[in-house]
Amino acid sequence: MLTNKQIHFIGGGQMAEAIIRACISNQTVRADQISVTDINEARLHFLNKTYGVNTDSSQENCLAAADMIVVAVRPQDNLTALGQAVHQFAAPTAAIVSIVAGITTQKLAGYFGAERPIIRVIPNTLTDTGYGYSGVALNAYATQDQVDHFLLGFGKVQYLDEAFIDIFTGYGVAGPNYIYYFIESLADAGVLAGLPRELAWKVALENITGAVVMLEQTGLHPRQLLDINNSPGGVGIHGLYELNSSDFAAGLQRSVIAAVKRTTELGVR
Repeated sequence: MLTNKQIHFIGGGQMAEAIIRACISNQTVRADQISVTDINEARLHFLNKTYGVNTDSSQENCLAAADMIVVAVRPQDNLTALGQAVHQFAAPTAAIVSIVAGITTQKLAGYFGAERPIIRVIPNTLTDTGYGYSGVALNAYATQDQVDHFLLGFGKVQYLDEAFIDIFTGYGVAGPNYIYYFIESLADAGVLAGLPRELAWKVALENITGAVVMLEQTGLHPRQLLDINNSPGGVGIHGLYELNSSDFAAGLQRSVIAAVKRTTELGVR
């Protein structure tokens, strides 16, 4: 189902492109409803040629026409200047959807208006798959109805108390990184043990997919399935012993904490 909103993206980087691509592909937004401005002219040409979105109009005209303004810039970019442009040209009812890491709704209100609907979104990186949660926090003037249809165009949505957003970023949104790294390491282990890489890769992917389905279908805790899979003195428990000795769990947990810490640092301006 298509939304009838005009959506303007300030910034046309990789994450903005992923959102645009998924929304158009999923037919929740038409290309002619999307405009993009960016300081990189080559980037604008690419987005226009690839997706058919409007990249020719001025920032002023795009803001004036927008029902929703997606702020897709870096935390260190000049948000003060962007806020001034929004105040000057955008309608008071136009909602701000920010995907800027680390910048709170309170800070965004300081830039874009204290009484403007502001939606802080930490988009998932699995936009093309339909999987993955985007973390979303709303200010007092925003509602789920304003953004649900747009956000569901590029994955699933988890509305959160803003106090959890930085944690969600380092754990949930960065989560595919940990999975990719694990799968790569698991496939390498198969090669190290003597399997051809193509076979090791296929087995790793199949086991990851099957393990997730098993957890969902049975409702069992991973420890319960581990107990079922490992006979006394057997192959599996010997492998787990070595994995336990490698500090694997603590290393993964430290990685998440480091990612959360970095997210918090990005918001310190």
